[in-house]
Amino acid sequence: MAGLTTIHEMLRQARVPFTVVSHRPSSGAQECDVATARHWARVVICIVDGEPIEAVIPAALTLHLDRLLELAGGREIRVVDDSRMLPPPLGQVLGRAVFVDVSLASGPDVLLSVGAHVDAISIRWADFARTVKPIVGSFAELPRDRVPAYRLSYRE
Repeated sequence: MAGLTTIHEMLRQARVPFTVVSHRPSSGAQECDVATARHWARVVICIVDGEPIEAVIPAALTLHLDRLLELAGGREIRVVDDSRMLPPPLGQVLGRAVFVDVSLASGPDVLLSVGAHVDAISIRWADFARTVKPIVGSFAELPRDRVPAYRLSYRE
């Protein structure tokens, strides 16, 4: 709960209106209800040419590293950790560039985890953009099917 309090305080100091959203405990944002999942975002920390950046994408999509690298104007990129939900992007506070996929920018609000599996915050896109000052681009995509095509032989 300390993480939630810290985020609340930071948003209040920045005068950013937000709403706390509680949902049932789950192993990730993808398991929350469909109405909520449309605007649910996750943060992926990447290293571009030795500098950390934050990529914010819809929770149901995956990161297209080549597109993000091109948008960031770098030569080399790697993912630090995309296996867990991270707190809301604080790039401007931490001195990191924040990149947001255009699909999130087209919605009225963004729903972000605050580090707990039962709480999140909802922020209007305009307030989020004003506070975080993200670079918006297209770098999220539908997950690729990792299961190879299964084909019956003509004899079966």
